[in-house]
Amino acid sequence: MDPQSQFCPNLTCTARGKKGQGNIIIHSKKEQRYRCKECEGTFSATKGTPFYRLHKPVELMKLVITLLIHGCPPKAIEVAFGLDERTVACWQDKAGSHAQKLHEHLVQSQKVELGQVQADELRAKLCGVVVWMAMALCVGSRLWLGGVVSPHRDNTMIKSLLSQVKACACSIEVVLFCVDGFKSYISGILKVFRIPLRNGRRGRPRLIVPGGLMIGQVKKTRIKRRVKEVAYRVVVGNEAIVRWMVVFTQGDGQINTAYIERLNATFRSVLAPLVRRTRAILHHEHRLESAMYLVGCAYNFCWVHGSLKVTPAMAAGLADHPWSMEELLCYKVPPPDMPVARRRGRPPKRMQQKVMTVTP
Repeated sequence: MDPQSQFCPNLTCTARGKKGQGNIIIHSKKEQRYRCKECEGTFSATKGTPFYRLHKPVELMKLVITLLIHGCPPKAIEVAFGLDERTVACWQDKAGSHAQKLHEHLVQSQKVELGQVQADELRAKLCGVVVWMAMALCVGSRLWLGGVVSPHRDNTMIKSLLSQVKACACSIEVVLFCVDGFKSYISGILKVFRIPLRNGRRGRPRLIVPGGLMIGQVKKTRIKRRVKEVAYRVVVGNEAIVRWMVVFTQGDGQINTAYIERLNATFRSVLAPLVRRTRAILHHEHRLESAMYLVGCAYNFCWVHGSLKVTPAMAAGLADHPWSMEELLCYKVPPPDMPVARRRGRPPKRMQQKVMTVTP
């Protein structure tokens, strides 16, 4: 047990989320508990991880989660380890919720240099319903930027995905988007990625599209479910700059969506419900979202990319080594900082008198 690597998870504590402050001490080695000297509260060593209040061995849960993110059907896991289907589903939901918090904390923290971004959607079949899963990828680092699961393939889903992409970017001055023929991408990008034009006047500033924002589109014409023609066009931006941006981010080629389609194939290979013809379908939409974040975080931080020889998180500067599954599941996301209370209205008369006496 290392108290220096822990922080207080109590939301009412003044030292919450801060490591190395000397306020955390060992409360009980037998029960694996710490104590905070600021708020005098105790907490478990597994607080903030999927292992919190786990009634099974930790190694068993790690093994089950590892098998799930590598495409093993849940039914096979239930039979092999003698687990109930509700236990496996609960573990997957806990790990997926933890992965979503980790993704929002580390990836969606305005630290990623986007360069070129590709986005696409996947059609997934649940029990009695069809849903859509939209995802985005940073081509330069192959970093998975986020995803959205929605019952409808509409503008709301695309805008939610683009908002996640914007939260990852350290700068949106020069960004190239490569998308397919779905028209909601064009309107969504032009609306989400606007920046305020400040001219020193009072009031809300006017929102404009950055000059470095570029959009390339790949439009496929199908006849009887077969691709007959593929058209490449620049929707927004200078064509010469777009070509230079494509070469700079991917080395060669032209406007394409090959990288996000390859990522879709990776997700299909490790998520049984995404296989086109499968019996391992899910019953709830939130289960697919949990599985998506779990596989996405493993892809970013744990799996070494074949063409990069490092993980996408290492290529993006978010990690310095490939993470193990234990590191991924045991990473504790600190709570947000305590908001500073602001006094509303006029200051009291005694404060006004002090200001008048101090002012010459």
